[in-house]
Amino acid sequence: MLGFMNEEALKKTQEEGKVTFFSRSKGRLWTKGEESGNLLLLKSIAVDCDQDTLLIKAEPLGPVCHTGADTCWDEKNQNEDFLFLLEGIIQSRRQASTEKSYVASLFAAGINKIAQKVGEEAVELVIEAKDQNEKLFLDEAADLLFHYLILLNAKGTNLQKVVNVLQDRHIKK
Repeated sequence: MLGFMNEEALKKTQEEGKVTFFSRSKGRLWTKGEESGNLLLLKSIAVDCDQDTLLIKAEPLGPVCHTGADTCWDEKNQNEDFLFLLEGIIQSRRQASTEKSYVASLFAAGINKIAQKVGEEAVELVIEAKDQNEKLFLDEAADLLFHYLILLNAKGTNLQKVVNVLQDRHIKK
């Protein structure tokens, strides 16, 4: 989307991590998604060569356009960042009631239980890899990845740090 941002909106965006604009029609700061819940979570801010335009990269939580489209240019948002979004969901569910959240119950059981689940899911994936049922294989792969993200969170780290290690290895070769 395209929006207008003044210094106050930029400061609020940087402080809160939610993209905020200055709405000329409302005459006030406006955080994208403040009513709909379709927030834009700040990932990065870049300034152009003339120092007069900002490129804000954000993670959309829902449609970006007021029409309900993914973008204001009727494009589809890529879901390549879905795993990073899932990390946020895991973090929020960590604080939920253990009766209502499987994730919260795993955290309550402790790091040993979480690590055990990762091991179990890895073994189940290996077993399914030997068979020809693609659906079961993909289900187990998803289970392993999900529990791996929980383990990363439990260890106080995240997927981006793992990606950084892989990128460093690739660059060094």
